[in-house]
Amino acid sequence: MTDSTTRILLADDHALMRDGLRRLLERIEGVEVVAEADDGRAAVSGVRDHEPDLVLLDVALPALNGLDACAKITQRFPSVAVLILSMYSNEEYVLRALRNGARGYVLKSASSAELEVAIRSAMKGNRYLSPEVSGHVIDAFVGGERLESPMDRLTVRQREILQLIAEGLTTREIAERLHLAAKTVETHRTNLMKQLDLHDVVSLVRFAIRNGLVVEQAPTELGGDPEPAA
Repeated sequence: MTDSTTRILLADDHALMRDGLRRLLERIEGVEVVAEADDGRAAVSGVRDHEPDLVLLDVALPALNGLDACAKITQRFPSVAVLILSMYSNEEYVLRALRNGARGYVLKSASSAELEVAIRSAMKGNRYLSPEVSGHVIDAFVGGERLESPMDRLTVRQREILQLIAEGLTTREIAERLHLAAKTVETHRTNLMKQLDLHDVVSLVRFAIRNGLVVEQAPTELGGDPEPAA
């Protein structure tokens, strides 16, 4: 290892994908994978524990999605570069990633050569977007245009709680995960419903899926807290 080695934390919830990416990255000269994470919260804490130079984040991470994990990382560790690595070329994802401080957005269909270019670019402080990402997305960001999204109305904490609701966690489980009181979680859930003009948890789950907060459809029976909130 040399002083110019780029230390990478790799975050993806699929073990096979992480294994393949690790093998690919370790073939790039001057790159070392120092840590892995299988959800967004672990990625944020992994940055603190392992001090990487760059984080490769999937969008569809459990517990805390990659876009919000990116925001937390770039706010808390501004010297760490973040690249989003995703199978989705959705314009809203790309714009949110850039607004949240990502230095690039690379599609999982990219070649190893393209990924290397993206890493080198990010480490120089430049931005990189896969060519398949439409040109007007770049123009919108550079020109300061904001494409309004319902997600823009929510705070990071609200999105975090909404994601956990959509993943099927109960009030108590969310409270334990986020170190909050159950009543606080209930208040957030009530405020989310009022703010989004939704009237039950099932509607919140559908909203989360429709707006890309969780990518994979949750089971249809998901959608409520079976236990009384005490």
